[in-house]
Amino acid sequence: METIDLQWYVVRAISGQEKKVKAMLESELIKAKLTDYVPQILIPMEKVYQIKNGKKIAKERNYFPGYILVQCKFYGEVQATIKGINGVVGFLGTKDIPVPLRQSEVNRILGNVDENAAIELAGGNEPFIIGEPIKVIDGPFNGFSGIIEEVNDEKKKIKLMVKIFGRRTPLELNYNQIEKE
Repeated sequence: METIDLQWYVVRAISGQEKKVKAMLESELIKAKLTDYVPQILIPMEKVYQIKNGKKIAKERNYFPGYILVQCKFYGEVQATIKGINGVVGFLGTKDIPVPLRQSEVNRILGNVDENAAIELAGGNEPFIIGEPIKVIDGPFNGFSGIIEEVNDEKKKIKLMVKIFGRRTPLELNYNQIEKE
């Protein structure tokens, strides 16, 4: 089979059950002998760091909750098999016609997932830890140094204390405004 015929589609699934739906989808495609027409099923994930009890914990989070990417060619019963899986709501697109993703969208999504994996392998993307000294590199407090008081990974913000005119002053800054000393 030629890979030119394959396109990426977005399957809507019940949010929070993406892994279960993916597993059921894979087993049904094997039973129906349709795996040649659906070579890849992907749940885009990203690594998220959280600080719990002073320790950094890496967790994986769904990048697009409620959606699964499927690379396939609609041949025979492929579309009906995918739609018939328990937990699948349908395809993204018009009423009965699934619309494939543009190649630029696929590259961006897959590139983002690969980029996160590459950062993790390189040991980059280190989380900020409470009590750690940092330096402000952007904004009106550029050049000031301080100690991290609070970290909010979800909003990518930190709260820190800096000394301004001899007084401790709290600041809330974005990750891109600070760097480790």
